[in-house]
Amino acid sequence: MNVFITSGTYEFLKTIKQKHSTENMVLMDGTEGAALVHETNGKTVFSSPRRYEVVDASGEIKKRGYVVLNNIPVTDEGRPLFEHRFKNRAGAIENEPGFVSIRVLRPLDSDTYVIFTQWENVKAFENWKSSEAYNQAHKKRGTEEGLDKRPNIFSGPSYLTTFTIPEEN
Repeated sequence: MNVFITSGTYEFLKTIKQKHSTENMVLMDGTEGAALVHETNGKTVFSSPRRYEVVDASGEIKKRGYVVLNNIPVTDEGRPLFEHRFKNRAGAIENEPGFVSIRVLRPLDSDTYVIFTQWENVKAFENWKSSEAYNQAHKKRGTEEGLDKRPNIFSGPSYLTTFTIPEEN
């Protein structure tokens, strides 16, 4: 499975989505612009997307809710360890109230992995961040066992981008 993401103005991306209405696409609106996500086993209709392979997935991407993209730059030598960590995750996020879907996305054209999580709303995401499941998933962060303390794993700081999915999707 592949995921392709392109950015632009909401209105422009809406026209692309409408033109390709048979494709599995979700239009998202954020404070820094809009994004169109295309999940497919085939090729994308986008001319110059960010391209990813799905490393891990749970749930179905819905045309509603709140999406958080955790963008994590990883070195070439850090990729196997990073992917191993996500392929062997506990999966506790799936049991959180308001959880919709997750995709762990391996970049094909850059060094930045994306952890795509979708929630029913912002409150569900905020509740996850203060949950025991979140604490367990991140318990090694900042310790000698945590990936963030391993040399040569990350090529830069991670950052979040957030979006809402308007009802008209």
